[in-house]
Amino acid sequence: MFTLLGTDGHPYESATPGTWGGHRRSHIYGRLDCPSARDAIARGGYVRHRVFFADEATAIAAGYRPCAVCCPEKYRVWKGFRDAAP
Repeated sequence: MFTLLGTDGHPYESATPGTWGGHRRSHIYGRLDCPSARDAIARGGYVRHRVFFADEATAIAAGYRPCAVCCPEKYRVWKGFRDAAP
């Protein structure tokens, strides 16, 4: 079984592994092969706060933002909407 986060940000058990990863403290989600996450893990960090999502829509619904490293286009869109908010 795999532990994933749902749209409510709470963990649940799944027979299927997640397709996206995230960092619980920074509320960032990205690809499982993200170079930034890989580097952080190699330095001994990140793993304690690593979370997984079934899909990208779930990560967004749970309040996570796209990673600027592995999802640069999605990050730019997110950043543009955020900067445009009053």
